[in-house]
Amino acid sequence: MQMITTTQGLADACAELAGHDFITVDTEFLRETTFWPKLCVVQMASMDAAFLVDALAPDLDLTPFFELMKNEAVLKVFHAARQDIEIIWHLGGFVPHPVFDTQVAAMVCGYGDSISYDQLVGRISGAQIDKTHRFTDWSRRPLSDDQLVYAVADVTHLRDVYLSLRKSLDKKQRTDWVREEMDVLTSEETYRAEPEDAWKRLKLRVRKQQELVVLKAIAAWREREAQSRDVPRSRVLKDDAIYEIATQIPTDAQALGRLRTIPNGFERSRSGGDIVQVVRAALDTPRDTWPQIPRGKPSPTPAPPWTCSRCCSSSSPRPRASPPR
Repeated sequence: MQMITTTQGLADACAELAGHDFITVDTEFLRETTFWPKLCVVQMASMDAAFLVDALAPDLDLTPFFELMKNEAVLKVFHAARQDIEIIWHLGGFVPHPVFDTQVAAMVCGYGDSISYDQLVGRISGAQIDKTHRFTDWSRRPLSDDQLVYAVADVTHLRDVYLSLRKSLDKKQRTDWVREEMDVLTSEETYRAEPEDAWKRLKLRVRKQQELVVLKAIAAWREREAQSRDVPRSRVLKDDAIYEIATQIPTDAQALGRLRTIPNGFERSRSGGDIVQVVRAALDTPRDTWPQIPRGKPSPTPAPPWTCSRCCSSSSPRPRASPPR
């Protein structure tokens, strides 16, 4: 199978797919060395055809793909859609709509919490998916025939999965349950990475208000740096360093350099100077605006993006709706 490498080829494929009520969609990407996911391959299929798009092809314009994702007449079916949608949000500036996530639908239909794609395919159709290439470097070219077969299987089997789940939802009268979850999945708020909220990703290892105000400020600074430089957060500053800065509150380069988690010489770098300024600025904010230490769990972790409350009884834990694939 050949990948689409030209804008015209992509436009032709998207025009064909736009004539269907629903299509299946998946992406392959890398994120190990970047903040934003690097899109490498796009997979799309209708009931009649399947297409692979080389998102790294020189001069390829993804506009036809984005227009298809915006097409309200075509339902876009994903499995564990969160990261796929995040890519479209970052590159295209919008959230696809309408969307159907088979992982969420499977949870509603009783297949369990966070079922993987290959497990769901196996249980619904009996097909066995070879996951050998699950950890492929999708940025390398050329991709092998086996890699292309693996990639296209992520959307061809998804067609049967969708049809089966839709039938089950109708039978159980739970279609509205999934629709409610899709409202959250397709909300722009789900994908906004606001630096001011970055501290919520961290475990709360502080006990004083001034420590919390510093932690929030440093976490926001790291988030802006990681986004602007397109590097993982840990490349800018590790979590342990944020905790130590929050508790030790260094207000000059010498104090910063004495911290155990700060590399030698880091305090003399531009980032070191920025951190000191951020700490000082946080301490200078009016005390009556400082956040209160949250009560309850001493080390809260971020809540999952959403949960399907209707799937849960009072005696069962809430399932997560967007785990890794």
